[in-house]
Order: sequence, then structure tokens, then C-alpha cells
Amino acid sequence: MADFALPYSFVIALLPLGAFLLIGLWVGRVSRGLTMVITLALPGASLLLALALAWSFFTTVLAHPELYPNRTLIAAEAAWLNFTPQLTGSLGVYLDPISVMMIVVITAIALMVNIYSVGYMRDDPGFGRFFALLNLFSFSMLGLVMSPNLLQMFVFWELVGVSSYALIGFWYQKPSAVAASKKAFIVTRFADAFFLVGIIALAFLAESFDFLTLNGGETAARLSHPVQLLGLEFNQLAVVGLLIFAGGWGKSAMFPLHIWLPDAMEGPTPVSSIIHSATMVVAGVFLAARMLPLFAASEVVLEVVRAVGVFTALFAAAIAVVQTDIKRILAFSTLSQLGYMMFSLGAVQLSGAAYGHEGLNPLGYSASMFHIFTHAFFKCLLFLGAGAVIHAVHSNEVEAMGGLRRAMPWTYWSLLAACLAIAGIPPLSGFWSKDAILLAAYQSGHVWTFSIGLLVGGLTAFYMFRFFFLIFHGPVPAERGVVHEDGWMTLPIVALAIPSVVAGYLCKDFFSAYFLIPLPLESSHLAHPVWLPVAAGAMGSAGLALAWVFYGRGDLALARRMLHRLALLHQLLVHKFYIDEGYLFLTRTVIFSGIAAPIKWFDRHIVDGAMNGVAMILQAGALLVRRVQNGQMTIYLGGTVLGIFFLYLFGRLPL
Repeated sequence: MADFALPYSFVIALLPLGAFLLIGLWVGRVSRGLTMVITLALPGASLLLALALAWSFFTTVLAHPELYPNRTLIAAEAAWLNFTPQLTGSLGVYLDPISVMMIVVITAIALMVNIYSVGYMRDDPGFGRFFALLNLFSFSMLGLVMSPNLLQMFVFWELVGVSSYALIGFWYQKPSAVAASKKAFIVTRFADAFFLVGIIALAFLAESFDFLTLNGGETAARLSHPVQLLGLEFNQLAVVGLLIFAGGWGKSAMFPLHIWLPDAMEGPTPVSSIIHSATMVVAGVFLAARMLPLFAASEVVLEVVRAVGVFTALFAAAIAVVQTDIKRILAFSTLSQLGYMMFSLGAVQLSGAAYGHEGLNPLGYSASMFHIFTHAFFKCLLFLGAGAVIHAVHSNEVEAMGGLRRAMPWTYWSLLAACLAIAGIPPLSGFWSKDAILLAAYQSGHVWTFSIGLLVGGLTAFYMFRFFFLIFHGPVPAERGVVHEDGWMTLPIVALAIPSVVAGYLCKDFFSAYFLIPLPLESSHLAHPVWLPVAAGAMGSAGLALAWVFYGRGDLALARRMLHRLALLHQLLVHKFYIDEGYLFLTRTVIFSGIAAPIKWFDRHIVDGAMNGVAMILQAGALLVRRVQNGQMTIYLGGTVLGIFFLYLFGRLPL
């Protein structure tokens, strides 16, 4: 199996590509039944091959550190573009612990979403188109995480953006869906422009696109020197690192480029699930993790990564507390969890308060990857469960979803497991990965980061159980009809509840042992205080208890009185601190009206007017010539005489 799985790992990505081509070009138009077979069989085979690859990688690479000291393997590679004799862009498959983990997670989540979508999209006229785009998205993400170099990653990075644009705007008849897809595309392209500049600069300076070369110590030393920009002095490594990180900043929707992610909920719920759980939005965290050895050589880059992550985690959690749209609650929850993953990567840097140790704390890296793994399952479950509820009650508002506990028992217990996991309640999966992230921040001496992370844990438990209690324990709306569960949709929901419960405990030692920063240096051992997991679990439990007090008993009077007392803060949170309105003012009033409109006027009246004037002069001259050329001999003779006279006259005049 090892001889097959490793060299032919690219087949894992080709299977969803084959599903996209078959469904998109032929089957999706002629047969729904055959579309279902293809969209379940090929992604299912892709998951089986991914599991075989993971086992082969463990037994071949991780089990033999003497043969693979960096825990990496180039499974396939072929030359693609030769820019210079020293700079070549290749296509290939790069395997290391984080890429193999992502391959397994992407294929597993994609299969669950495909199964769920058979029921969710059953009556949709775009059934075939949906599954074609869904498989294109899976192929794009697999190509991204398999990339051995920045050039291939950028190609698949943009393909992920295009396919997500099509999926978010899948219901193109809805103006809100079209606006959301354009918003996602424009914001992420803005960030990707900086990413592309960073790739060009890094490739020019390092003469390579390959991660193995870029993450080596020689590249960091080569780039780490001052440069002049706009009369100011900057470190070249920091500038290039921040340009590269900008791509992940936008793709993972970190503040202030977060505005596209909540609006992406306009797409079908399966799209929301696959985008938010383990694919598109996690791509930015994956990029930061992939480039972390280079980033780690610059304190500025790591400080930006940590600061952006921790602020996004707190900012999004606060907004999620007051949202009433079920999918937007989960969207801001995703933003907050992405902030956790990002600040954990920044926490690899030891501050001066970290007990005097030097080097890096590898726990920040492994904890971030661990949280990607656990978050994928419970967040996918949360979105699929939310979709099942929306499908049953035909509303996105939590106030229309009360009392569903007995009507949807499988969904109830599965979502309870997911909420306990994301709230960090032991011993469910989210507890272990969040504990590792908080421990990394504490060990590295980042006291404020640790404190905010602990607070966000309590907020997460509160807003997730507010979400849960309002759906299943709240008052039953009088006008609601019969509610039932759908078999196709319930199956993946229940299946995802299993890893949401046990994956953290089963995998915690594996991540700490094998998911290490790929750098040839050792970090000092840092202590694990026994009180920390107790504090983390207590914060989650406190948030759960507070949610029960306000929402768990079905009487919302106390919650309404509290919101009335905090009316100003509540309005700020409901309107997301008016950041969207600020962007609209900036774009419509400042850019469109203040800058674009004057430029348009100048172009229309000055530039076009000048060209129109020249054309009018030429046209008048042509009309005069045409009138003269009329075939009358007297006109020709008179013109000749006048011409000779003027030539003689001008020849006599002193010039």
C-alpha cells in the first residue's frame, strides 16, 4: 500500500476533478441519479486513498526520522515554467504532516457535504451545476495543500477563489447572493494582489518558488537586511513576509478584511459548511503555517500574525453574541476560531517574559494545526445541523426555531456534541486543541494574548449555547407546521458527531509528537501548569451556565431586560461596529463619488472631448476636400493658380 499511495497521491485530487468534468460537461444535464452516483463514488474513493496515504506516510516517513529528518517527501514533481535558468516553477505533490492532515480532512468533509447535499439540494433546478462546482472546489483545495511551491499554491489559491465565488452566488436569481459573491471575490482579490507581489519579490530575491528552499535558514539570512521604501528604512524580510501573509489575511477573513465572510452565508448551507469548516477560510492559516519557518526569522511578522489573530478572535466572538440569523452566528464563530488558529502560530515566538528561554515554542504550531483538525469536524457539523433546521422550519432566524428538541432528536444530540466541543468543555475535541493554544500563548509569555484567548473561550460557550437553546429549548412559534428530519441530511450530521466527541482526546499526543515546526533547532521545554486546563474548562462551563440562565428555560424576559439595559452596546454589536457601513462610505462616497466620478468626468469631457475635437477638424477638412473634388475643370484650374500664387507669396515672405 505504501508503494502505491505515496507516488500516486495526486490521484486523490484528480478524482474530484473527474467528478467536476463528468457532471459539469455531461451527466449533470441528463441524469440526477447518475449525478448522485458520481458525486458520492469519486469523492468516496478520494477519501479512501487519502486514508491510505496517511497510513503510508506515517509508516514510511514519520516512523523513520533517520531517513526523513524534516518529515517531508516530494511524492511527485514535474517542471512546468522555466522563468530563468535558476528559477523554475514546477507542479507536484508535497507531503508533510500538515499537508497530509489537510488532505484527509478535506476529503472527509467533502464526502460528508456531498452526502448531505443530496437531500438538501434534492428539489433545486441547479442540482447538477451545484455538484460540479462543489467537486471543483474540492479539487482546488486539494491542489492548494499539496503544492510544493508558492507558484502552484497561488494558481490553486485563485481557483479556490473562483469556485467559491460561483458557489456563494449559486442562487444568482437573488440580488443578495450576487452581491455577496462579488464582495467575497473583490475583498480576497485585494489581499491576493499583495500576495502576488510578495511571491514575485520572494522568488526574485531567493531565486526559488520551492518551500524547502524558501523555508531554509539561508533564505532568511539572505533577505534579512534593511531596505529603503518611500524614504523609510524597513527590514526586507519583514516586508516580504507581510506581503505573503496578506494573502492569508484576506482568505482567512482576518480583521479588517473579515467583511466578506458573514455575507457568504447567502450561498446554500452545504457551501457555507465546506467553506467554513476545513477549506477556503483555513487556507490562510495553512499558508501562514507553511511559511512559518521564514516568518519566524522576523519578529515583526510574528507579532502581526499574533495581534491580528487575537483581535479577530475577540471582535468576532463579541458580535456573535447578539446575532439572530443562525448562519451568521456560525459565520462569526468561524472568524473567532480562525483568530485562535492564527494567534497560536504567532505564539511560537517567545517573549522576553517567557522565563528567559530563547528559540521558538513548537507548541504554537502544533496547537494551531490541531485546532484546524478538530474545528473541521464540529464546525461542519454545526453548519449541516443549522441547514437541517433551516430546511425544516424555512427560516434563518433563531426566534422561529424554538422547541425542536423532540421533532429533531438526532440533530439535537449531534448539535449538542458540537456545541460542547466548540465551547471547550472537557473531554470533547475542542477542549484539547483550545487548551493547547492557550498553553502555547502562556508558555511563550504572551500574557495578554492568553488572557483574551481565555475570555473568548467563555464568550464562545455563551453564544453557542444561546444558539443551541434558542433552537431546541426556546418557545415554539404558534404558526409552525409539522417538522421532521431528512435521512440524507441526518446521516452525515450523526457521523460528524463522532470525531467531534473523540478526535481531540485520541489525537492530542500525535499532534504534539509529529506536528513540529520544520526548523533545525530545538526549543527549551516549557512547563504545563495544572491549573490552565481547569481554568479553560471553567470558562467554557461559565459561558454555558450563563446561556442557560438567559435562554435555556424558554423564558426570554430576562434576556430582553438585559439587552434593554445594554442598548447602546447591543446596537453596536448588532451593526458589527458599523464597519460594513464604513466600507460602503469609503467605496461609494470617497472612491466612487470623490475619486472615480471626477476622473470619469475628466475622461468623458477632456480626454474624449479632445479626441472628438480632432475628429471634427479632420471631418471638416475632409468635407472641404470632397467639395473641391467635384470634377469641374474651372475649379481645378482656379485652385492651381491660387496654389502657385500662395507658394510664390510664402516664398517671398521672410520667415
